[in-house]
Amino acid sequence: MLLIAHVVISLVALAIGVLAVADVRSGRFPAGMSTAFLVTTAITCLSGFPLPADRVLPSHIVGVLTLIATAVAVWAQSAGARRAYGTAVIIAFYFNAFVTVVQIFRRVPALHALAPTESEPPFALAQLVLLVVCVVLGRQAWTRAGAARA
Repeated sequence: MLLIAHVVISLVALAIGVLAVADVRSGRFPAGMSTAFLVTTAITCLSGFPLPADRVLPSHIVGVLTLIATAVAVWAQSAGARRAYGTAVIIAFYFNAFVTVVQIFRRVPALHALAPTESEPPFALAQLVLLVVCVVLGRQAWTRAGAARA
């Protein structure tokens, strides 16, 4: 049951994250969807930790990094630090999307066949495209946040 709740919350966080990133990218501060995104992202991370594992997994490390980015976003939002806020929101979104890409490659048979060990070029390319998109969005958010101050 926890796994199903975790997956549903993760997908909701990802969908709301798209809206929050769009807000941040357009220079809105705070982003209209930011609170919902940050809350669902934190719940996603926290609900993932108790899932069965016999050791610390990369997903646990990404979860901790996501919680750090989420905490920075909350602090930046309350402090009025536009650039830190936008950057933290996009980093938290990137980590959510990163894990989603991993899960898609693990669960979709056609993609799993292309990258069974997640070290093959199709997997690397998908993650690279995601990273580039998030870096571009982050740069736009950074630029617009600076322009909004002036």
